[in-house]
Amino acid sequence: MDLAFIPSPSRGVVELGPIPLRGYAFCIIIGVFVAVWLGNKRWIARGGRPGTVADISVWAVPFGLVGGRLYHVITDYQLYFSEGRDWVDAFKIWEGGLGIWGAIAFGAVGAWIGCRRRGIPLPAWADALAPGIAFAQAIGRWGNWFNQELYGKATDLPWALKITSAEDGRVPGTYHPTFLYESLWCIGVGFLVIWADRRFKLGHGRAFALYVASYCAGRGWIEYMRVDDAHHVLGLRLNVWTAIGVFILAVVYFVLSARSRPGREEIVEPVPAGEEAAEGDDAKPSLDKDKAKDKTDDAEASPDTGDKGEAKDKDKDGAESAKKG
Repeated sequence: MDLAFIPSPSRGVVELGPIPLRGYAFCIIIGVFVAVWLGNKRWIARGGRPGTVADISVWAVPFGLVGGRLYHVITDYQLYFSEGRDWVDAFKIWEGGLGIWGAIAFGAVGAWIGCRRRGIPLPAWADALAPGIAFAQAIGRWGNWFNQELYGKATDLPWALKITSAEDGRVPGTYHPTFLYESLWCIGVGFLVIWADRRFKLGHGRAFALYVASYCAGRGWIEYMRVDDAHHVLGLRLNVWTAIGVFILAVVYFVLSARSRPGREEIVEPVPAGEEAAEGDDAKPSLDKDKAKDKTDDAEASPDTGDKGEAKDKDKDGAESAKKG
């Protein structure tokens, strides 16, 4: 008998009149807002302008959602294109299924487009977003809890997750809550990046690289615990190999970047030309006013001095003429 466990929700959607509020989508939306909010604060602290993070996120988020879904569908194609499956389900993103690897890769493409349009270096923007992305993942993982998916091996630990659904091959029972493990790991990654960034002044994409490497280190062992169907390569799940490869790339980038471009960017966002002109116009009247004042002072002093000198000379000449006469 299980004395303690984490219960699963009886349903993953709440009907608000004609609008279905799905737990999975709700978690994703909250995560995006948290990432943008924290990223905006960090961007401003680094000398950026308010609103820039949100503007670029308009490009990054849609690209990330498309990339995340594509990665999931491609790596788990049997769920949608095998016999007895409906390929239309591949578009039902609200039912779960976003691959973080595809989301980050495609999201980076969208962010690059947004940064290029604003004349902003992508690495600096990524550094500002890094911990927020980790926290967003931590929140998003609770969407798997609503869908009763991506759990681990069977266990009777007090924090086991109780699965009640028998759909899609699920077997009711208590399992390792891998969604919770990954959520807690992502929270730790977010705080690690914040601390390291403050302590070592990470720049040129190194804060983002630290986030990627740290996340991959945890994703590897968490992925190994999962029991859902997945493709295996040399006895390991595909996502484990992906985590190892991306971890190595992130570490290499971190080291090479630290050697070639130490320190942090001094300017992360240039002032628009229109605002530079406005600032110049504001300063110009002040300078002109000062110059005019100096000229006025000189003009006022010069005539008086000249008149007094000439009057003094005339008085002296007149006195000498009278004396001689």
